[in-house]
Amino acid sequence: MPGEVRVKKGSEINAPSGGQTEGMIRMNAITDLSDQICGTVMIAKPHTASAVHHHGEEDTIVYAAKGHGAIVSGPDGSKREELAPGDFALIPAFAEHQEVNDSSDEVVWVITRGGRNPIVHNLEGWGKS
Repeated sequence: MPGEVRVKKGSEINAPSGGQTEGMIRMNAITDLSDQICGTVMIAKPHTASAVHHHGEEDTIVYAAKGHGAIVSGPDGSKREELAPGDFALIPAFAEHQEVNDSSDEVVWVITRGGRNPIVHNLEGWGKS
């Protein structure tokens, strides 16, 4: 028997999600409702960057909803991918990365992860699991 459709209103999305970094706001949207996926919202305030981190065994899909941000990854943060509204990114499980907002506007990303609840492991720098 299929489960029931669940809706989370935008006005209800405010609970913190995973490891927080000053200037980066991570909020739970759809969590603890499915054994396979969860959804969150990340808001990056102007001129901020997250800590270097990974999402454990969860693959992550990012949808850039608002603003222009970047994902820094690779050895010692050597790769930078710019995201504009409408862009998607895949962050594989355990991939070290950092979200960056160099602009003067907020960046809003909608995040979907392969797990019941979002995992965020902040690191002390690149290669320092």
